[in-house]
Amino acid sequence: MSATNNNLLPQHVSIIMDGNGRWAKQRGKERTEGHIEGVESVRACTEYAAERGIKYLSLFAFSEENWGRPQEEVEALMSLMVKCISAETPTFTKNNIRFVVLGNLERLSEGLRTEIADCMALTAGNTGLTLILFLSYSGKWDIVQAANRVLASNGGEGEITMEQLEAALCTRAAAIPDPDLLIRTSGEMRISNYMLWQSAYTEYYFTDILWPDFRKNEFKAALDEYAKRERRYGKV
Repeated sequence: MSATNNNLLPQHVSIIMDGNGRWAKQRGKERTEGHIEGVESVRACTEYAAERGIKYLSLFAFSEENWGRPQEEVEALMSLMVKCISAETPTFTKNNIRFVVLGNLERLSEGLRTEIADCMALTAGNTGLTLILFLSYSGKWDIVQAANRVLASNGGEGEITMEQLEAALCTRAAAIPDPDLLIRTSGEMRISNYMLWQSAYTEYYFTDILWPDFRKNEFKAALDEYAKRERRYGKV
């Protein structure tokens, strides 16, 4: 069975992009070089998702825990993100891609927040692939901010229902459905505090491939594996 049958394609694919640092270390390069090469994988996977007709592609780019990395690396990453978003905005517009960024954006620099806001505004009306970048995000933060939203709307009274909490998650506010397939690169077999609520019934796919080496063929292999699975959501 092959994922060439579009009826077997996931609507929303999410990727934990892991292994940039190890990729660079294996080649005797600075970690930043791994992040730069990883951008090429982002381009390749975005192109392939659009070609295949996948509706949503989300990428875990920077977690709240990543703020604990060396300051030099964090600053280099943020600078790279500013440049990439600015450079890719015309491409998103040309290819009908809607760009969305989710996370605790208050921690980002003013320059990065400006680039994000401009790109999101310019692409808001696009109707093709939706590309979601999770920046300064954690699943626990998402659940807590959702609970606080519900409490605020309820005047701090009453119980919080599952339906209310789910509706207040940052993905719901952006009209992003739960992921059908979650891919993690680099051989790590954990989800690292990522979309904890949303991935309750997501199919997981783990690969030893480091993110800078994950391109169209590797993406296709993940889709082919997904096509073989039967999703029962706890039912028979």
